[in-house]
Amino acid sequence: MLRVLREFWRDQRGIALVLVAIMLPAIIGLSVLAIDMSRANNLHNDLQKGGDAMALAAAAELDGRADSITRADRALANLVQNHYKFGGTTGVDQILQAAGVTRRYLRSLPASDDQPITAANVITDEVAGAFEARYVEVRVTPVGFFATFPISFNSGNNADNSFNIGTVSVAGFTRGVCDFTPVYICNPYEGSGDSIYSVAADATKRRRLIELRQQGGNTAQNSPGNYGFLQPPSGSGGANVIRDMIAKTKSQACYDSRGVSLRPGFIATVRDALNVRFDVYNGAMNGVKNNPDYAPGQNVRKGYQMPSNGNGNACNADLASPPDPSKYEAFPRDNCVTSPCPIAGGRVGNGNWDFNTYWNTNFATTTNPVSVPKPTGGDGVNPASTANPPTRYSVYRYEIAQGIVNHPSNGGERGTPACSSNSVSNPDRRILYGAILNCQALAAAGLMSGGNSSPPLPVEAFASFFITETVESGSDQTIRVELVDVTGREGQGTLDRFLRDEAQLYR
Repeated sequence: MLRVLREFWRDQRGIALVLVAIMLPAIIGLSVLAIDMSRANNLHNDLQKGGDAMALAAAAELDGRADSITRADRALANLVQNHYKFGGTTGVDQILQAAGVTRRYLRSLPASDDQPITAANVITDEVAGAFEARYVEVRVTPVGFFATFPISFNSGNNADNSFNIGTVSVAGFTRGVCDFTPVYICNPYEGSGDSIYSVAADATKRRRLIELRQQGGNTAQNSPGNYGFLQPPSGSGGANVIRDMIAKTKSQACYDSRGVSLRPGFIATVRDALNVRFDVYNGAMNGVKNNPDYAPGQNVRKGYQMPSNGNGNACNADLASPPDPSKYEAFPRDNCVTSPCPIAGGRVGNGNWDFNTYWNTNFATTTNPVSVPKPTGGDGVNPASTANPPTRYSVYRYEIAQGIVNHPSNGGERGTPACSSNSVSNPDRRILYGAILNCQALAAAGLMSGGNSSPPLPVEAFASFFITETVESGSDQTIRVELVDVTGREGQGTLDRFLRDEAQLYR
């Protein structure tokens, strides 16, 4: 008997079954816990991805305009429909909005990610504060997750084996432009019946001639149609720096639509800087006429004639004096006699200009008319005429496309550069790029005074303008332009290459 007991005591066969029986509850519990954690992680990922997508969709609308929050809310409601599983009824596909989504718009973020968002960061007045909205916080209300593992062992408050999972996403949007000239323009259509966007979308309105005037930093600087200068990103805003940035073929400056800083003061040499585009090199620009960085455009026709004393130096050409439109004719100004210039105190024309005289003087000449047909007029169907004028910019581009730039006018002027030994291949050398500010509204809010700004001012849009004639000398350095395009949905897309739009997650 003792021998049998000793053998049984020493026999280890079947011991694994005993160990498995002892460990089986732990093995099953850990397996269930692993499955629950995987399901919870999948639910969190579903919610986080959905929250991130919604935050990015809303942030892309925060462009600093008056309706930015309205559009952001619309994006939240309509642009994203993420789904999630593993919450509530296990495995059932549910729409994210059903979980409950809340949002807050923020003017700023704490300096560090480990600091909480406070009331100082949050915009409470979403109408007046739309201009300041830079970020959006999207919070997905915690979703009930039902676990298989009996978590109620750890908490008496979870008798149904459930716990909540939620997410928070913070995204922001920046819109900027690069390679833009350091110029701002007070919105010439502010306070009128037109918006600058509707004008950009309508060719009959784009052909209106606009007079931009520099006002030397006094309070009149805030008037529609006036222009001034932006502080370069480098921080060096000296007059010569601004002049050279305007004169060069490429201005390597970037600006953010949410805030540009103004460089106050009058710059007399801006006239010389802009006129190099017309192959006119005066003042300090005389020394760079053969520098390719300061090359004129392809088409510089401007109504100039050679000096009457017989000096053949093309750099000495000047406006015909007295004017002789039958021989020398730049793009004519709007005829505001029969139909007065209606906007900005007469600074914005009516779009009616004398196409016939311009074309007959320069191309349908008495001795050597061009063989190409006239461009299409403003109606988009019939040939251009004074009664059916196109935009001046379209005529300028048509001359380049048809290869008639070098055709001599009745007085002998040609459109090809003659003073500089260079010219640029980019046909838009005569385009002025600038930031559009709603100066009156900003001044009323106390943000503009004498050309200064504090804090940096929001930009309504970035725009391009075609310079129709050389810039005048005088106290206001008047630039005559046509609007070509604006950034934004209403634009024609010609400025897209300058844009730097970015919606990104911050938290």
